[in-house]
Amino acid sequence: MRTVKIEKNIQNTSLAAPKQAFSQVLSETLKTGIIKSNLLAMVAGLSLAMYITGISFGDKVAEIILAVIGSTFVIGAAGAFNNLYDRDIDAIMDRTKNRPTVTGRMQPKNALILGIALSFMGLLLLAAATPLAALFGFLGLFLYVVPYTMWSKRRTIYNTEIGSISGAVPPLIGWAAISADLLHPAIIGLFVVMVIWQMPHFYAIAIRRHDEYKAANVPMLPVVKGFKRTYMQTNVYLVVLVASSFLFVSFSWIITSVALVLAIAWLALSVIGYRRMEPKKWATLMFVFSLNHLVILFTAIIGYSLLAPLF
Repeated sequence: MRTVKIEKNIQNTSLAAPKQAFSQVLSETLKTGIIKSNLLAMVAGLSLAMYITGISFGDKVAEIILAVIGSTFVIGAAGAFNNLYDRDIDAIMDRTKNRPTVTGRMQPKNALILGIALSFMGLLLLAAATPLAALFGFLGLFLYVVPYTMWSKRRTIYNTEIGSISGAVPPLIGWAAISADLLHPAIIGLFVVMVIWQMPHFYAIAIRRHDEYKAANVPMLPVVKGFKRTYMQTNVYLVVLVASSFLFVSFSWIITSVALVLAIAWLALSVIGYRRMEPKKWATLMFVFSLNHLVILFTAIIGYSLLAPLF
């Protein structure tokens, strides 16, 4: 029954779908935008581990290259599996209706083969870096595809929380490519911040795309509980994000300060913006800030980790 519905939606969408070059088809199937943001997080974890352990770039060139390429493949595989499974609801939503798995430019069989091949190659490359990096690569892939995509996304308002665990794995992959010490406060802090960051980020997306998620029957928090509940829950997570900034104290007061200022600014923007704007404009503001928050914090961590030992 689900297969029939998928094919009908794909047929209706593909009629009006624009032509796409192969490179674009591959890029959208693998979600290269998500690959880039996750690679930034992975490199942050990797750089952090090098700084904490006192290891230089030259000492771990092979492991770094293997971790970057392996992570790229695994994250791309997760995107392919997600697009393959979600092509029925993607056909309903404006922002996803032109994805190659919906329009038919990427056939389901080919998407499946691509996902399996990239998973296999990516995990092998990560294992060549360190077995622990491969373990985290597998866990991230599994958690994203099964508990999130296949189970929780269509069943519960807590799909964002469940999906956030897999979304926070890339820093662990980077760290594990260099160090096996998983109890260091710095990597715990990076993991926690990455988990918490995702809630206000994806809540903002869910509000901006409220009508589309509702049409696709995806139980995102604002669809089921409304905008006010989403706003309140966003602020709870932002307060936790402020507190979690202090997990970086053992690493650097500079990074702690950067994380703290960003989190406080985000919370203030949420409270002030919600009072002055209608929900979707507020959500857009929150979404844009979330992207800047991630880039600034991770860039600061990478820059500090690589440059601090030189002074």
